[in-house]
Amino acid sequence: MGAVTPPTDLSYSLTEHVLSNGLRVVINPEHHAPVVAVNLWYGVGSRDETPGRTGLAHLFEHVMFQGSEHVASGEHFDLLQAAGATGNATTWFDRTNYFEAVPTGALDLALWLEADRMGRLLPALTQTNLDTQRDVVKEEKRQRYDNAPYGDTLERLLPLAFPADHPYGHTVIGSMADLDAASLEDAHEFFRCWYSPANAVLTLSGDVDPEGALPLIERYFGPLEAAHHPQRVSPASLLPLSGVPRDTASGAVPAAQLYLQWRTPPRQHPDADAVDLALSILGGSETSRLYRRLVRDADLASTAGAGAVPLAVGNSLSHVFARAREGVALEHLEEVALDEVQRLADQGPTAAELHRAQVQFEREWLTDASRVESRADLLSGLVMLDGDPQRLNTRVTQIAALDASAVQEAARAWLAPQARAVLEYRPATKEATA
Repeated sequence: MGAVTPPTDLSYSLTEHVLSNGLRVVINPEHHAPVVAVNLWYGVGSRDETPGRTGLAHLFEHVMFQGSEHVASGEHFDLLQAAGATGNATTWFDRTNYFEAVPTGALDLALWLEADRMGRLLPALTQTNLDTQRDVVKEEKRQRYDNAPYGDTLERLLPLAFPADHPYGHTVIGSMADLDAASLEDAHEFFRCWYSPANAVLTLSGDVDPEGALPLIERYFGPLEAAHHPQRVSPASLLPLSGVPRDTASGAVPAAQLYLQWRTPPRQHPDADAVDLALSILGGSETSRLYRRLVRDADLASTAGAGAVPLAVGNSLSHVFARAREGVALEHLEEVALDEVQRLADQGPTAAELHRAQVQFEREWLTDASRVESRADLLSGLVMLDGDPQRLNTRVTQIAALDASAVQEAARAWLAPQARAVLEYRPATKEATA
């Protein structure tokens, strides 16, 4: 095999601008196709909800498509589709984002729609609209969380890592009781608190130039009030888990599944990248240590892997999981999985393992960066969570610069077997389902 060519920094052109009302703007021109990605991040997620009112951030992901002062209910999607555009939204613990991919000629329309609901949503946020979208979210919770195999896994893992009143201690979708309890005034107040120019990042990527786009952005977003939003809760970092907290769940699942969980560093911590590489080496693909040992070699599991719940402040969460073959005890699966985690901490990764994990990151990053929609989303996140969109161009070389000792030390510091929590998910017995 020939010499490996080291990665180099990317060179995407980026222009940054801040409106007088605080809206942060990034423009990334690329004229390969007549399409513009419009991506808007708000600095609000489930971590910003108050006890008894969980689920409001995700509820707004739905409410924001139900019209605003100059857009009738249901018209947002209709206008985009008529222009040949697509759009959607997602919610996470640390943010909510709204995005469209529009033909170049429809950029005016997309900016106007986003500005109208940013500045003038409340006239359309009626009790009827709130009740309708609350029912939609409750049905989503039933389908994706309550009635799906393993659907409540994260709902069970979070309490093993965080106190009940911790900002990250509840799921993004919230609870049925809290959704039912939310009043129209609660919803209005949540919008007034968090949906403002100063709490948002707008990214345009694709067939657009700063000279043409900035006047449009100023026209539509500039008149919006620079409303102040509350100081976000930034939980302190918690110590590693102790005492091996455990939980057991049962449900209509095809096989018993094991989850091991650790508190690991948040996004901007110096060890965060090395922990991510350790997780990739342990369980990021079918060539990973856990998959090879548990699935291919010992035939103890039908699948196995590792991953993270990345969080912005305090702690992230890291997981190892494995689905047991019939007749294999979860206790034995746990023992073997922990042996692989400990071996990485004791010996570190091989050169080939480290290179494979770095190349896997590079491939995924370059894939996201190559598409205007996902690139715009990366840029909004880099501004909102890191304050630096130029990391789009440097992340691959940052990851490539980590050596085996950094990954070994991260595994030793953050993935110690005694600092784990354990969730055992077992098929329900006939007696339990009768």
